[in-house]
Amino acid sequence: MLWDTHMHTHFSVDSEADTLEMIQASIKAGLDGICFTDHLDLEETQTTPDRFPLDIPGYFREMKSFQEQFDEQFPIYLGVETGLQTYLKSLLPEIIQEYPFDFVIGSSHWVNGEDPYYPEYFVGRVEDEAYREYFESILENLAVFDCFDVYGHLDYIVRYGPNTNQYYTYEKFADVIDEILRTLIQRGKGIEINTGGFKYGLGHPNPTEDILRRYRALGGEIITIGADAHKPEHVAYDFHKIPKILTDCGFRYYTVFRERKPIFYPLPAI
Repeated sequence: MLWDTHMHTHFSVDSEADTLEMIQASIKAGLDGICFTDHLDLEETQTTPDRFPLDIPGYFREMKSFQEQFDEQFPIYLGVETGLQTYLKSLLPEIIQEYPFDFVIGSSHWVNGEDPYYPEYFVGRVEDEAYREYFESILENLAVFDCFDVYGHLDYIVRYGPNTNQYYTYEKFADVIDEILRTLIQRGKGIEINTGGFKYGLGHPNPTEDILRRYRALGGEIITIGADAHKPEHVAYDFHKIPKILTDCGFRYYTVFRERKPIFYPLPAI
């Protein structure tokens, strides 16, 4: 079937999921393999290893034990989703380089020091202006970071906007989104199709099909797949939709990273 390469466990501050239960849910869903990508979101004051929200040594110990346990049965890779903020441009690459991750997702969870997850972010902002500020912050991150493989849920912010994606379209932000996509392609970076958008009731993945199609039209080839699950019941969420979406957008393959190297797998027939 497919790999789910964006999922979280109790090592993430926003999840209580048991690692074994996530693995069992993945096997039950018929996945070919998984990659855990727990959160590494640092704040400006977090500058020493003992203050990291993610216990990276403990994370590796637990995941390695499950890799050994399921070695012959089910492939398990070890990644991380790191929140990119420009003031972390020196610290984050050092951390990433220190550990043998298979896969690194770079994501924007904060915009200029504010978290759009909270409704307060949108107070005093016109929704479209807030969305544009988010996309422009991605370009700022791309100017200073090279320590990731794929940019995660590219239009993540629309999950939390006052009107979610009711008035949101790729066309409104095509200038800045195209610049993001071209920059990623030129740098050899990919994007993901994140089915969390379906879970949040958007009716579309993150990013939308129009952005996926545009990425492919510009020459982008690296596309990973993830449900962004924080609970076992959300593993491989709506994955049955993915082969048709990606095929319609011009993709014939999807990507799994192993030791930071892309491996391309053919999409299942639709």
